[in-house]
Amino acid sequence: MSSMGGETPLKDADAALRAQQQAAAMQKGDAVSRSLNIRVSEVAPGLATTHMLVTTSMVNGHGICHGGYLFMLADTAFAYACNTHGVPVVGAGADVTFLAPAREGEELVATATERALRGRSGLYDVTVRRGTEVLVEFRGRSRSLPEPAKLSV
Repeated sequence: MSSMGGETPLKDADAALRAQQQAAAMQKGDAVSRSLNIRVSEVAPGLATTHMLVTTSMVNGHGICHGGYLFMLADTAFAYACNTHGVPVVGAGADVTFLAPAREGEELVATATERALRGRSGLYDVTVRRGTEVLVEFRGRSRSLPEPAKLSV
């Protein structure tokens, strides 16, 4: 039996394992996420889910979470999702729409989903929620890094 996209269950398992290994490697060097206590709860090929608790230091003069932190949570889910295919990928750009505020003490969840991959470019949508309420919609564009030049002997 094959899965969606024509992949066999074995290939799906290999892809899932690769995504998990890539996420583990990224987490080791991700000082920013650690400093904000952003947790990665799910990673699969083209998908990632992150969580963040809004703390006192994230609240602006309006008493709501600064948009930069919301962007960072979404951007972190985006980064993990687009780095699940075994090649290094960076963000090429992103757009964000803030729909509702977050407040101190709230647990936020960002879910990133791959929409398209074409050559070295990708497109990802990220939704940030508080419970079931959508707070932020983020669309990220990715670019895989070129392979390093091979030295000839």
